Amino acid sequence: MTGRFDPAEADRRWQARWAEQRCFEADSESAKPKTYVLEMFPYPSGRIHMGHVRNYTMGDVIARYRRMQGHEVLHPMGWDAFGMPAENAAMERGVHPGQWTWHNIETMREQLKQIGFALDWSRELATCDPTYYGHEQALFLDLFDAGLVYRKESEVNWDPVDMTVLANEQVIDGRGWRSGALVERRKLAQWFLKITDFAEELLDGLKTLDQWPDKVRLMQENWIGKSRGLQFRFRPAEPVDSIDGVDVFTTRPDTIFGASFVAIAAGHPIAQALAAQDSEAAEFIAECQRGGTSLADIEAAEKQGFKTALEVVHPLDPEWRLPVYIANFVLMDYGTGAIFGVPGHDQRDFEFARKYGLPIKRVVAASSEDASLPITGEAEVIDGVAVNSRFLDGLTGEQATADIIRRAEEAGWGKGTIAWRLRDWGVSRQRYWGTPIPIIHCGKCGAVPVPRDQLPVVLPEDVSFDAPGNPLDRHPTWKHVDCPSCGGEAMRETDTLDTFVDSSWYFIRFASQPNDRPFDRAEAEQWLPVGQYIGGVEHAILHLLYARFWTRALQHLGKLNVAEPFTGLFTQGMVTHETYRAGDGSWLSPDEVRKDGDDWIHIESGHPVTPGRIEKMSKSRRNTIDPEPILAKYGADAVRWFMLSDSPPERDLEWSEAGIEGAARFVQRVWRLASDQRSGEGNDEALQRKLHRVIAAVGEAIDGLQFNKAVAQLYELVNAIEKAPPSTTRADAIRSLIQLIAPMAPHLAEEAWALLGGDGLVVESAWPSFDPALLVDDQVTLAIQINGKLRDTLSAPRGLPREDAEALALASDKVQRQLAGASPRKVIVVPDRLVNIVA
Repeated sequence: MTGRFDPAEADRRWQARWAEQRCFEADSESAKPKTYVLEMFPYPSGRIHMGHVRNYTMGDVIARYRRMQGHEVLHPMGWDAFGMPAENAAMERGVHPGQWTWHNIETMREQLKQIGFALDWSRELATCDPTYYGHEQALFLDLFDAGLVYRKESEVNWDPVDMTVLANEQVIDGRGWRSGALVERRKLAQWFLKITDFAEELLDGLKTLDQWPDKVRLMQENWIGKSRGLQFRFRPAEPVDSIDGVDVFTTRPDTIFGASFVAIAAGHPIAQALAAQDSEAAEFIAECQRGGTSLADIEAAEKQGFKTALEVVHPLDPEWRLPVYIANFVLMDYGTGAIFGVPGHDQRDFEFARKYGLPIKRVVAASSEDASLPITGEAEVIDGVAVNSRFLDGLTGEQATADIIRRAEEAGWGKGTIAWRLRDWGVSRQRYWGTPIPIIHCGKCGAVPVPRDQLPVVLPEDVSFDAPGNPLDRHPTWKHVDCPSCGGEAMRETDTLDTFVDSSWYFIRFASQPNDRPFDRAEAEQWLPVGQYIGGVEHAILHLLYARFWTRALQHLGKLNVAEPFTGLFTQGMVTHETYRAGDGSWLSPDEVRKDGDDWIHIESGHPVTPGRIEKMSKSRRNTIDPEPILAKYGADAVRWFMLSDSPPERDLEWSEAGIEGAARFVQRVWRLASDQRSGEGNDEALQRKLHRVIAAVGEAIDGLQFNKAVAQLYELVNAIEKAPPSTTRADAIRSLIQLIAPMAPHLAEEAWALLGGDGLVVESAWPSFDPALLVDDQVTLAIQINGKLRDTLSAPRGLPREDAEALALASDKVQRQLAGASPRKVIVVPDRLVNIVA
């Protein structure tokens, strides 16, 4: 047992022991202080990757550490299992999405267990399980009953070949990612959740989240986008049937004298009215509808417009007329669906004005002296004073804004108001593999909720993906039902819910899992909010915002007295690797290449390989590392140790073979210390002081999520123990070392703990304590100067009296040589820091 540590054998044995003793099952009835640690649950794509390993290792360290501190810890795992990849697999491989998903879950579950994570598998859930999504349907109906759900027509990306709605990320260069067809904007009836009802709460709540990264809070604040500004109407220059004017909202009313045009969205009622009389306008609108609907698509597209026959009057000058364009960069779903363009100070407006020969006027400058400077090259988005703006000249932007709003309200042509960038959450998805929306459509009764006793509405198994579109639409029987209200013929809703709905409440279901309802409030509140949430920054806006909304909505309904779901948030860096390309430009995986001197070659062909940038591991670049062979070769603890040791956790971590080999060597070093049976008597004060400082520092580092600093401290402790002679202190230090590494290298720790005769399992032992008195160093280093120049450094007791410090300095051989027998004129002592001798 005291030979070389065998990770393969130890990993299996201790994982089985933890499972047998149900070590990590959380007890809601426990009187211990409760800690809820959660990593964002994974999509079951088939196999875990190194990003998963890093993410879950960080959470596992916190969970194990808190358990050793005496906390009852909830650290669960589940699967974000609905979504398009499963449908894609069904189409490509001819398998049912459920079969593909459950197979992947089984594979990934076993892979996660091989890494030894302290997970409560008794609470495992999958969002594609009817026992989960049935409760989700019940919560949806709770929101429906509370008036937080509604249905309306909304623009979507429509693939005319696959006959399905596409998410924005599935539109590539204006075409459907699968069919290659030009995507159209189409209005479809969609279900929405009223997240805008909570906009102010969601914005104010960010101020309470002081354990979130500042960048994430800022991203959410910008997404919610509270803007104070002016809403007003441009009236037509000439009377036009059915058009009273063009309503706009602006956050920059101070730039109103820089207006050179008005633009309306293709879907604006005025555009539609004009198109009915003008075939060219109708064609332009049709062209606009063949583009994506996302803001990113709009910003990237070339700015195009159609000049209508309509002109409007500037509200502050009845002689000033502005042309009205239908423009492809204005969206009906944002603001009023109309804007006034100020090309001098908005880059989008600048590009449009340059293209159509419209005036570009400066109305903001750094100072009044710059009023005549032309604007060339690009728009100037600056803070300054108003210029070329009549009565506003010389005012700051804030002053000019207040002045314009006052004038507008006094004259009755506009009013100051607040607008939000946030839009209600469209949750309809025209696909099969998702939670069925529990609504029945009746020609007589309208939209009727599915009766609660008929939940869950379960997806039919007998579906076909042979034809484009949503299989639920063409299922012969599933969608045909009787109306619950009148008993007449009716149709089920065939849209399914956005998968972000599934992940907006899963953390509550982890905390409480009764069979007859989504959760038990009292039990859920035992655990919530989540103390530490860990996941990628790519979820900083949508997932986190939706989860915050869902929690507040449940609070609003009286179902949960929790406002914010996640007290602490940590966004970890990515795992990266160098990329490789063959001569034909194809990507090669790391196991297909090897280094030959300074060059890289393809192992199979011997041809040269071009190394590329270090990038996030991805299947498309083929620069992934499969954890399984690494685990088989080096063991779980070496992988875990490497993931924690080489980089601050918020930064990217570059995978390297040398790094994992170094971690494996450290595992063996610790095992050798545990196996060292030499005995000794007496205390080693220096080692004791070092041990207590490391205990304090490791705890502080884990509390601060600075895992690499904790690892560095443990390296120092191992070095100190290795150099120390046998003593009682050394034996105690080895025992404490094993407990300190237990959250990071748990299999090694259990094996060493058993070898040392520790009671029970190390995972259930108490975290080592430290003596604060031993953290204070009794010795200080004095800098000894002569005429301000450093001549020596001396070790001295802390708090040494001035006269003793002076005598110690003057006794220094280096000082005596410099003085050459002369007496100093003056000696200046700064206690515990320096002695300066003036010769």
